[in-house]
Amino acid sequence: MIDREQVRKVALLARLALSEAEEEQFSTQLSNILDYFEQLNELDVSDVPPTFRAIDVSNVVRSDTLVPDPNREAILENAPDRDGEFFRVPKIINAD
Repeated sequence: MIDREQVRKVALLARLALSEAEEEQFSTQLSNILDYFEQLNELDVSDVPPTFRAIDVSNVVRSDTLVPDPNREAILENAPDRDGEFFRVPKIINAD
């Protein structure tokens, strides 16, 4: 069982200001959590392979392919400044 003194110590390390009621509440809750872990320790998991995810996850990616946009003019109409078929951007020169 975690007592209130241990809760105060953890709260101090976490820089939390707890009231006496909160200390009592957290003492009970943390004790219940540790009791649950004790129950889990009783399980035989010797045949269970270690995992870091409960389910297999894989990235779904598509190949990058260059496809010209059929409506180039509509895209260029949204540009704040353009030069013919190109976007015009401010000149940035690094002096270093």
